[in-house]
Amino acid sequence: MSKIEENVNTVVCNDESQHIETGSSDGEVVMVPQHRDYLLARHGTIDLEPIPFFDDADPLNWPKRRKIVNLVLVAFHAMMCTFTAACIQSAFVKIAEDLDISVQKASYLTSLVIAILGGAPLFWRPIAEIYGRRPIFLLSLICSLVCNIGCAQSHSYATMALCRALTAFFISPPIAIGSGVVTEMFFKKDRALYMGIWTTMTTLGVPVSPFICGFIALRVGYRWIYYVLAITNGVQFILYFFLGRESRYIGGNQAASAKPGFVNTYLNFRRIDPNPLRPVEFIRPLFMVVRPCVIIPTAAYAMVFLWSCIMISIEIPQLYSELFGFNTQQLGLQNLALIIGTVLGEQIGGRMSDAWMWHRHRRGHFPAPEYRLWLSYIGFGLAICGVVVFLVQLDHSGNTWNITPLVGVAIASAGNQVVTTVMITYIVDCYREEAASIGVFVTFVRQTWGFIGPFWFPQMLANLGLVKSVGVPIALIVAVSIVPTIFVQWLGSRWRK
Repeated sequence: MSKIEENVNTVVCNDESQHIETGSSDGEVVMVPQHRDYLLARHGTIDLEPIPFFDDADPLNWPKRRKIVNLVLVAFHAMMCTFTAACIQSAFVKIAEDLDISVQKASYLTSLVIAILGGAPLFWRPIAEIYGRRPIFLLSLICSLVCNIGCAQSHSYATMALCRALTAFFISPPIAIGSGVVTEMFFKKDRALYMGIWTTMTTLGVPVSPFICGFIALRVGYRWIYYVLAITNGVQFILYFFLGRESRYIGGNQAASAKPGFVNTYLNFRRIDPNPLRPVEFIRPLFMVVRPCVIIPTAAYAMVFLWSCIMISIEIPQLYSELFGFNTQQLGLQNLALIIGTVLGEQIGGRMSDAWMWHRHRRGHFPAPEYRLWLSYIGFGLAICGVVVFLVQLDHSGNTWNITPLVGVAIASAGNQVVTTVMITYIVDCYREEAASIGVFVTFVRQTWGFIGPFWFPQMLANLGLVKSVGVPIALIVAVSIVPTIFVQWLGSRWRK
């Protein structure tokens, strides 16, 4: 028999006669035979958290293949959010020449998207709660397609900035709502693994984009970057229309419970949540700022993301073109270090994180969510080490390229991914029912900090120099990330009560 949380007394299923209830003082779960047999046949165990409904339409009861397909579609969509933001990084010089602006002003076309990706999910989350994830994702893709074509046809800085802003607004839903989708489909024992897939794809969009688009900008011109984005959005729309399923589930009111058929499966956009859409819902995720177990891990993660991802990805195209005279293709190739580091870091943040928690669970200790945070210190250490190596070795390189700064980039990226998955999974473990709001809040804080950075990074590096600048990220990561995380581990269980 499995344990359940103390505040859970009854889980009602679609058939109200089938339910799970706490029937003993020690918290043992007592099930009616039909429900127990259903879970055993479906999952091979009743030791599940959360316990799914007695209903095939519950995403927790979906076949694993359907879950994975849905996750891949949503994760790739999330990657396209950051991919869209970073796609022109390797082409800043080309854009500056074409639109007759400075290189730093051209970089604001990326900063603008970063900012909107942080705020726009506040608008999309409540609508996705009412009408479901699938309709919002489909609308997101078709509108992004149109706006990317608009970017390609823009011949002034203002027009291109407007089209980029609209693209960011429409492409943004999965970068935040994805945390809710993962939580709706997967059990707690595998949560970090699958949450890690979503977070990894979101992070990979930053380096993969200039890595690919650098070739495009050199071979056929930077405007074709926007056309490639539009084509990708079109392919995504077709795949999601036929393969994507609705993961928003509310007992017997779930639209997915309707009779099978083409119309009910693919064209059913009925209202899922009968509750009224109140204006306060558009800002509700921001109320999480008063929860220490949310705001502290979020700030810790955002600070690491700022230095080990945003700073590096923004400064590589500016510094490497200035120091080494690289073209767009050569600049794009530098992002391979970010890709390698992110993939390696996820092995600790995702798979090892679940194994870390599950090992203690099997020993009968049932660890609190704070136990997962021990792995975050690995990420903090790697992030600091990587940023220091990048800046110091780049300064020592002079005007001759060598690979050592990129070793630092890979180390920093690994640390960033460890912190990303561990922190987001920890927050969701604390407040599972609000997973979508958590994703919106975390994205808002991360993207806001990421938006501000490019406005002062160049001045900091110019005034302090590359070597002396290392003190700034070290001090900020220690003060905002490491020390507060220690307090969360110490007091987190009390703060949640």
